[in-house]
This record gives sequence, structure tokens and C-alpha cells, in this order.
Amino acid sequence: MNILGLGDHVSCGSAILRDGVFTAVVTDERLVREKMVFGVPRLSIAKVMELSGLGPQDIDRVAIATINQHLINRYVDFRGGWFGLDRGRVKQTIFDVASVLSRAVPYAPFLPRLYYLVRQPFYAHRRRMLRHILRHEFGIQAPVVFIDHHYCHATSAYYSSGFDAALVVTIDGGGDGVSSRVYDVQDGRFRLLHTVPSYHSLGVFYSYITQICGFKAGRHEGKITGLAAHGTPRYLDILRQFIAYENGTFKNIGNVFFHSALRELRRRLPADFDRADLAASVQHHTEALVVQYVQHWLKRSGRSKVALAGGLFANVAVNRRVHEIPGVEEVFIHPGMSDEGMPVGAALAAYYDHGETRPEKPRLCMEHVYLGPEFSDEEIRQELARAGIAAEYHPDIERVIAAKLAEGYVVARFNGRMEYGPRALGNRSILYQPTDPSVNDWLNHALQRTEFMPFAPSTLAEEAGRCYLHLEGAENTARFMTITFACTPWMRAHCPGVIHVDGTARPQLVRPQDNPSFYAILREYYRLTGLPSVINTSFNMHEEPIVCTPADAIRAFQLGHLDYLAIGHYLARNPAPLRRPLRPSPKVSR
Repeated sequence: MNILGLGDHVSCGSAILRDGVFTAVVTDERLVREKMVFGVPRLSIAKVMELSGLGPQDIDRVAIATINQHLINRYVDFRGGWFGLDRGRVKQTIFDVASVLSRAVPYAPFLPRLYYLVRQPFYAHRRRMLRHILRHEFGIQAPVVFIDHHYCHATSAYYSSGFDAALVVTIDGGGDGVSSRVYDVQDGRFRLLHTVPSYHSLGVFYSYITQICGFKAGRHEGKITGLAAHGTPRYLDILRQFIAYENGTFKNIGNVFFHSALRELRRRLPADFDRADLAASVQHHTEALVVQYVQHWLKRSGRSKVALAGGLFANVAVNRRVHEIPGVEEVFIHPGMSDEGMPVGAALAAYYDHGETRPEKPRLCMEHVYLGPEFSDEEIRQELARAGIAAEYHPDIERVIAAKLAEGYVVARFNGRMEYGPRALGNRSILYQPTDPSVNDWLNHALQRTEFMPFAPSTLAEEAGRCYLHLEGAENTARFMTITFACTPWMRAHCPGVIHVDGTARPQLVRPQDNPSFYAILREYYRLTGLPSVINTSFNMHEEPIVCTPADAIRAFQLGHLDYLAIGHYLARNPAPLRRPLRPSPKVSR
């Protein structure tokens, strides 16, 4: 059975699931070149079908994530975040009215239901139009099903975890009127334990603080996570007046929503608040609430394995706290935990719940995340020639890259199939040796980034125990750079370029079966230096998506003044690299 999974809201995208295993997943931002773009995912529909070798007649079912939302027929950028988004006059009016009426919810509990009732005609229009677009623009005549937003998050987490039985928890800003769901799952049978309405959203509350700190809500929450380690949680008492944990759920005790939430938070915070301290406060409060929430449902369900998805679990420090909860044997975070995972979850739900025959036992839906486009050496050669870039062909390109890293050069790597999800995991990555503690300053400057997180390390999986503490039960999810760990004294001493100010790192553990070529680079670098890790940051310029095509890679290579571009089997040297002292990797005894 071939299922086309779609997500048509923020970070829209498409996926092909063939007999329970993904053959292609692509988010439109990589094709449109606009980060977190909204809209009907026309480009990615065509791309995943091309990558899977399918025509419209080969699609057996279409699964579209989220039942109730407005149609966004053409791509809309998300540069301004939630508070700068062009929603259109009608939708914006609804949001503004809901913001004003939020104070009345405790006295008029019917208001949230009325809010969604008013919007039902717009939701129905979207469902009709998406069916029409699939039939008339793509020739797809297969049945179309619409799947609940949080159930899509839940299926994406469970079926990619490899667990037979698990507690599955979803938390995000909101979707289909819900901001969190908790399921007890055994052999693919989902039993709903709890639901948190969107009005009580912890994810949205974190976004309010993101906006107040001067960033874009819904877009820059990762900056708050990194900034938090630089501050002190001195505003906790204020934040506790807005959202709390009560008896197994989250409660919006401040009774504020959207614009009214920003106004009230700003009113209660000191005019001269320190944004690092505010970031630390919301991070501390969020971690505490999530831990209490997950602990409650772990006790109720009796499970010891936890699978997580939803935008809040892009917060790698929260994920670490869940992993450290007593009684958690294993934790797994879906690699595309935010809404880029919607097409994946929708396709899985359709396969297991809407197919003619239900498979008796769930199978792992993806062994890795290298599910996007790839390009031949000939295509790469032609693009290099078109750009006037001189490059040498190296059959042993992995050994050459490792040698350049050991010499202290920055190498941008473009190879194989593009990664699914928000992390660059070796195929669309910028690599550098991990011993230079000044790298955060000069490399971020070159890439025009304003980041508070350190660069992440990619580490040989078999050497991870030398580098990180308390790995047990999270090794699998760490393959996708979705969780932090405290670093060992050895790691802190030898790899300061990847250590956060709180002594943690967010690693990618690399196995040979996941990415043989990238593993070969790490293994050769280890042989040359005694260091089992390299810096791995996404290959993109600030506020741009990760590169997708050879042309994207060449452009970012030139704009970032990076030393070398390793693209396929070709190596190009930048004639105008960033000026800095060259720092070769020291030789470390094993």
C-alpha cells in the first residue's frame, strides 16, 4: 500500500509510506527556500512521488494531518512568527476577539467551543479544496482521510521508536483545539488517557516569552533554550501566576490568550527585566511542569518507555529531564518532532487505522532520516562548472575531509540524500574540529547567526561513553540530535567547542549502518587525532532553511566564506575564506 501523507500548515510537507516504511519525506521549506513556510505542499507532493517512483495512479490513500484549520492555498512565509503572520482579515479578527474574551473563559466555559464552532465553515472549505487540488492538479483519485493533529504527533513518535509498549506524550502550541495528548500504547493499540485543550497550552506560553524576549514566537524558541543557561530563574514567581500543573494536567490560571497574554506578562514583569533571566525562568518552569505531567501519567499507565512528539519536544533540555525521571527505562523523541512530522504521522495513522487490513504487529517506520533528494556526481559537476567553482574529484573523499578537519579547516559537506527533520545529520552539514572554544563567535558571525546554543557534536556511537554521562536508555534518540547529556570530564577537557555553559552537549551518535560515508569521516578523524567527535552544524545561512540542492550548497559556501566545500566526491577551496588563525586539532592519546 502506498500512502501519501500531507501537512499543509506551518512547516508544510509530504511523505510517502510504502507498506509501513517511509521511502521519501520532504518539507517544502527546503524547496521554496523559506523557513517554516505555510501552505498547500504542492512542491513536496511532486518531489516525494518522484523520489519514490510513483505516479498518481499508484497512490492508494492520501492522509492529511489536522482536521480543523483554515486553507492556506499559496505559500505564506513565517518570518514574523505567530504575531507577525498574515492570517487574512477574517481569521485575524477571530484571533483578536478570542484574545479579548480570554478573561471570561472561567465564567463562560462554552467560549472555547464557540470559538471553534464559528470557524467550522472555514475548516470545511479547506477539506473540500484539498480534495479538489489533489484530484485536479495532481490526478490523485485515491480516498482522502483527515487525521487529528495530536494523533499524528503520537503515531509519528510511537512507530519510529521501535517500542512495543510505551507511554506516548504530545505537547505543542496547539492543533485541532488541543495542546497535549497522552496515550497508553501496546502493540499499536492506542488508548487515550488525557487531553489538554489549546487554551491551556504550555507550548504557547513558552512562545509568549520568546516574543517578549525580542524574538519571533513560534520560530525562535530554540534561542530561548540556549539563552536560559546564561541566566538565573529570578522571575519564576511571576510565571507561576500564568500557567501551572494541577492534578495531571496544565492549567492557564492567568486566563490570558494571544495579545492579552503578552500585555499581562509585560505588565507584571519589571520594565528592565533581564532577558537571559526570563529565558532561564521559562525554561526552569517548563521543565518542572513537563516532569510533573509525565510522572503522573507514567504512574497511571505503569509504563517505563516514553515516546514524545510535538513542538515543545524540540526543547532538548526538557527531553533530558524526561529521560532522567525515575522509572523511565527508555525515551525516544521523533526526529521531526514539530509540525514537519505531520505528514509522517498522518501516513502512519492511515496505514494502521484506515487500511483494508491492519498489520498484526507494528514495524519500524524508518531506520534513518535520509529520505530527501540526492544528486549524482555528474549533476554536481555541472553545477560547479555553472558557478565557476574549481574543484577536484576525490574517490576517497571521506579521508580527504577528515584530513582537512584535522588541519583546522571548516568543511561544508553536501552528500547523499537530504535529512528529514530540523537537524543536519551529516549530509547537509558544516563540519569543524571540536577543540576550538572560540568557534561559536567567529563561525556564527560568518554564517550571520545570532545563536546562544553551542555547536553540536557528531560522535562515533561506540565512543559515546567516553564523552557523555547517563546515556542509557536514550542512545537511540541521540542518533537524531534530539536530547542533551551532561559531558564527561574527558569531553569537557578535549572538546570545549561543543560544550554549553551548563556543561551539556546535544550529540548525534553516528553508527556505520545509519550513514556509512559520514561514519567513515568520523572514524578517520579519530584515527588522526584521537578525538571521536567533530562539530556538526546545519549547512545554511541565518534564517534560511538547510541547503537542498548543489546550487543552494554553493551559494551558502560562498556567502559564509567557508574554507572548503565537499560536495559529492568533489572538493572545492574557497578563494575568499574567513580570515582567522588556523587551529589544527591536537593529537590526543586514546
